[in-house]
Amino acid sequence: MEGTFYSIIPALIMLLLVLLTRKVLLSLGIGILIGALFIHSFHPVQAIQEIWTVFYTIFISDGTWNIGNILLLSFLLLLGIVTAFLQASGGSEAFGEWMIRRVKTRTGAQVTTAALGVIIFIDDYFNSLAVGQIARPLTDRHRISRAKLAYFIDSTSAPVTVISPISSWGAYIIGILGGIFAANGISDYPPLEAFVKMIPYNLYALSALLLVFIVAYFKMDIGLMRKHEKRAVETGELLSPDKPDVPGDLTKTFSAHKSGKVYHLFIPILVLIVFTIVTMVITGAQASAAEGNVTILTIFANTNVNLSLFIGGVASVATAYLFHMLQPSPKANTAKIVVEGIKTMLPAIYILLLAWMIGSIIGTLKTGEYLAQLVSGANMSPTLLPLLFFLIAGFMSLATGTSWGTFGIMLPIAAEVAVLTDVTLLLPALSAVLAGSVFGDHCTPISDTTILSSTGAGANHIDHVLTQLPYALLAAFASAIGYVVIGWTSQMFLGIIVALATIIAVALLHNFLTKTNTQS
Repeated sequence: MEGTFYSIIPALIMLLLVLLTRKVLLSLGIGILIGALFIHSFHPVQAIQEIWTVFYTIFISDGTWNIGNILLLSFLLLLGIVTAFLQASGGSEAFGEWMIRRVKTRTGAQVTTAALGVIIFIDDYFNSLAVGQIARPLTDRHRISRAKLAYFIDSTSAPVTVISPISSWGAYIIGILGGIFAANGISDYPPLEAFVKMIPYNLYALSALLLVFIVAYFKMDIGLMRKHEKRAVETGELLSPDKPDVPGDLTKTFSAHKSGKVYHLFIPILVLIVFTIVTMVITGAQASAAEGNVTILTIFANTNVNLSLFIGGVASVATAYLFHMLQPSPKANTAKIVVEGIKTMLPAIYILLLAWMIGSIIGTLKTGEYLAQLVSGANMSPTLLPLLFFLIAGFMSLATGTSWGTFGIMLPIAAEVAVLTDVTLLLPALSAVLAGSVFGDHCTPISDTTILSSTGAGANHIDHVLTQLPYALLAAFASAIGYVVIGWTSQMFLGIIVALATIIAVALLHNFLTKTNTQS
C-alpha cells in the first residue's frame, strides 16, 4: 500500500476524526493504528510492533539516543517550570499591570502581539514559545481569548520565518535551492538571490501576515473565533469551560506573590531569548567552521535549534528560581512549582509524541511520494503550475504535518517541472511550494509549529486548530487567485495586488456586515 492511493487514507481518517470528535489524542491514536495496519497488511501483531518501534525511535535511533527530540521535550518541561515560577512570583501579574497602563485597548494589545510575532523571526519554535510568554499577561488582562492569541502566534511564526533569509527556515530553504540549481544546471542567479526574489511570490505568507494585522485592528472575528472572543469579553473566561486542561495555564494553580515585580517576568524571558540566540550562533558557527565556510547564512543553516532552546530554557529557569528564592515569605513551595509546571506541559508533549509517530507512519506509507507522483504525471497548462504546486504542497503538508518535509520533496519536483515546461515560472513555482507548505501547516493538528503555538498561548490545541482554519482558508483563497493571475500574466506585482486586495475586500465586507447586523 506504500506509495499508492491507500497511503493517504490514515491521514484523511485522522483529520476527519479531529473535526468530528475534537479529540486530538484519540484521533491521532486511531490514525497511527490504521496506518500501522496498512503498512503490515492488517496483521495485528506486526502492526503493534510497528507502533512500538515508531515510539521507541523517537528516543533511540540506530542504537543511539535521539538527542534532538529529547532536548525539545526537555525544553517544553523547562518552559512549563519557568511559566510556573513567573506565575507564582507575581511576575506575570505585575507585567500585565505594567503593560495595560501602556497598551490601553484590546486592539492595541492584539496589534502589539502581532508585531512581536513579526519581530521574533529567528525560528518558528522559538517564535511560538517566546511570543506566547511575553504577550500572554497582556492579552489576558485585556480579555483576549487564548484561541486568538494562539492564532496571532501561529500565523506570524511560520509566515515570517519562511520569507526571512536570516532564519532557520530561510537557511534550510537556501541550502535546498543550491542543490536543486546544481542538479538542473540553473546558473542565472545564486541560491540567496533566488530566495530573495522568491519572497514576493510567497503569496500565502504575505496574505497571512496582512490578515493577522487586519484581524487585530478591525476585530475581524469569524467562525468559532467569534464565540471565543465574545465569551472572553463578556465573562472573562479566556478558555473553553469544557476544556480546562491546557498547556502552560497556571492562573488557577498559584496565587501571585504580592511582591511581584515586572522584572520577575521580563528578565527570565530576556535570558531565554539571549541565551537561545547566542547558542544558535555558536553552534551554527562551530558546525560551519567544520565545513570550512562560516557565513551568516551557513550559521543559521547549521545551527542546533533544539540544543539552543534547551540551554536557553535552563538559564531562564535558573534566573526565575533565583528571583523566587529572593522573595520574602510567604511564597509557594519550590517543589510544587516545579511539579505543577511540568504537569501543565504534559498535554502538549502527548500531542507532540503522537504527531511525531503518525508522521513516521505516514513517511513509511510514502504519502508524500504518492502526492508528488500525481504532480509529476499531471498534464496541465504551464500557466497553472504555480496554482498546482500551491495546492499540492498544501495538501501534502496538511496530510504529513511537516512543512520542511514538504519542502524537501516538492521543491526539486517543482524545479524540474518548471525547467521542462516554462522556465520563467521557476521562481513562482518554487515559492508556491513554500506558500502551500505553510498553508497546510496552519491547517493540520499534527504540525509541530501548530502544537507549540497552542502551548505558547496556553490554549486548547483543537480550539486553536479550528479557530485558525477559516483565516488560513481565506489567505489560501486569496493566494490561489494571485497564483492564477501570475500564471496568466507573468506579472508578479499584479498577482500580489490581487491577492492582498482580496484579503482587504473580504475584511471590508465583513466589517460592513458586522455593523449592519449590530445596527439592526
